Amino acid sequence: MAEIQVHLVAVERELWSGPAQLVVARTVDGDIGVMAGHSPLLAQLREGYAARIIEPSGNVLGVAVHGGFLSVTKEGVSILAEDAQLSDEIDVTKARAAYERARSSGGDSADTEADLRRAQAQLLATGNEI
Repeated sequence: MAEIQVHLVAVERELWSGPAQLVVARTVDGDIGVMAGHSPLLAQLREGYAARIIEPSGNVLGVAVHGGFLSVTKEGVSILAEDAQLSDEIDVTKARAAYERARSSGGDSADTEADLRRAQAQLLATGNEI
């Protein structure tokens, strides 16, 4: 299967770079899968969801993405996030507690909503159910 070069970059650091078979992400317009030869595009990533990078070996990298864009060019795919975490950087117990705390707070504040979306993305990136 053909490979595509992927760069995963957050404001503070480059998280991962390498070849992939497939990149899957949720944009504000819906889910998208990108393989080698995909048409160029620029899409805004939806807050509160995870991206998945499937490496040529079949290994799946889960990524909690907190805002940003997905860019596809003939050179490859770039995920440009405001913040992001690889699944192995996420403490699932803390993410689950943060999710439950934000859900049960009943507040409609922007901070509570941001906490809920962040915890949701972390749980999805690690393969956990919401």
